[in-house]
Amino acid sequence: MDTNAPKTPATLPFAAWQAMSPGDAARELHARVAALPEPLRHAALAWLKPEPELAAELADAKTVGASLLATQDVRVASKFAPTTDTARPLSGVPYLLKDLFDLAGVPTKAGSTFIDRARDQPTRDSAIALRLRALGAACAGKTHLVEFAAGLFGDNAHYGDCPHPRFPDRLSGGSSSGSAALVAAGVVPLAIGTDTGGSVRVPAAWCGLFGFRLTARDQLIRDALPLSPTMDTAGWFTANAADMLTAWGAITGSSRRETAGKTSGLTTAATPRGLYLNLRKLLPESDKKVDEACARTAALFAVKADAVTEEALLASWQNAVESYTVTALSEAHAIHRAWLAPYHGHYESSIWQRFSDGGRYTPDQLNYAATAMENVQAVFRQFFATYDYLVLPAVPFPALRKAECTAEARRQLLTLTTPASLAGLPVLSLPVSLPSGLTVGLQVILPAADSPVVPWVLR
Repeated sequence: MDTNAPKTPATLPFAAWQAMSPGDAARELHARVAALPEPLRHAALAWLKPEPELAAELADAKTVGASLLATQDVRVASKFAPTTDTARPLSGVPYLLKDLFDLAGVPTKAGSTFIDRARDQPTRDSAIALRLRALGAACAGKTHLVEFAAGLFGDNAHYGDCPHPRFPDRLSGGSSSGSAALVAAGVVPLAIGTDTGGSVRVPAAWCGLFGFRLTARDQLIRDALPLSPTMDTAGWFTANAADMLTAWGAITGSSRRETAGKTSGLTTAATPRGLYLNLRKLLPESDKKVDEACARTAALFAVKADAVTEEALLASWQNAVESYTVTALSEAHAIHRAWLAPYHGHYESSIWQRFSDGGRYTPDQLNYAATAMENVQAVFRQFFATYDYLVLPAVPFPALRKAECTAEARRQLLTLTTPASLAGLPVLSLPVSLPSGLTVGLQVILPAADSPVVPWVLR
């Protein structure tokens, strides 16, 4: 473990923040931001709400749920607002929002230097911000990301590569780099990210966090600035399992359904059934120590996949990376088509090139990618007819140094993350510690975001 790593403040659970007065919580959060090393603060934090405004929002957040029903956002708020204040477990919790989501009056930059000029400025909050406010949480600011969410390492040519809070010679992982890094650094107990090809799962694993990726095309992602609408999902990070359980129950509405006794959804009435695939089954040359650490943790709540199931899954994933790449880049090109020429010099060069190349796929390539995606989805449907969850390693290695962030490393990450991405499935991310002090992680792939597997695993 690096003994010269900067000392970060202890992460505080939801309850500790909720126990503070609004003024004390706002003051504490700003003090924690001020204490960050400058490279981390610059690379991770896109905008910070002034302390008096944050204190006022924290105070207001504890009683705002019912008042939302009378605003112009009645349709969204009424869908998300709990029926009683006792059902608002995020009351008084400060959070940070990935800068792909709109906040009224705050420019959305998406890790770029121009998009706030190329598109209309936000005049209303995104659906996920509305939901969190209805649940009592208060937005403290916005976080930087890999430009337009098009990466897995946490690098950004405009605002700086986002360093790992405890290992500053390594990266935090992306594209939700700022959100993960600032939870791991103890600035906030909750941060919102997105996950298209692993952008919650990878930084959660590298930063030693719990993460959750929601379902593709659900309401909480539809108004974010898109990368690939077919596969984009919203998600979030917490530093501990109890807070993840609270956030999951509140955001998905599962805590209210559980209170009402509606906890069905398993393939059997007994203990949930889940299988685990070893890292070396997917990437044979992977680090043996990472494989063993992931296998030990997975064995606590899953059994190894049998040969028949393993073969069916691996066969369906054979072309997953290519299918993901063609689908994501062709959709990114369609979204950015009008901006690629006039703002050519404002894009990070490799991202501009990839988005441009996304418009050159042939119909045959697009059809092949779509067929591969459908095959992945079909095999998952068959799997979930018998089992309740599937466990895979989330990453094949711990946080990388910049020089190690190669095309091959990206491909290895995508080998693990693209099956769930192509299937559009929700995923619970769990941290796994290594003897070095670095971390990797597991991904628990689920058939539905409100699966009762989540509380069963976390508890």
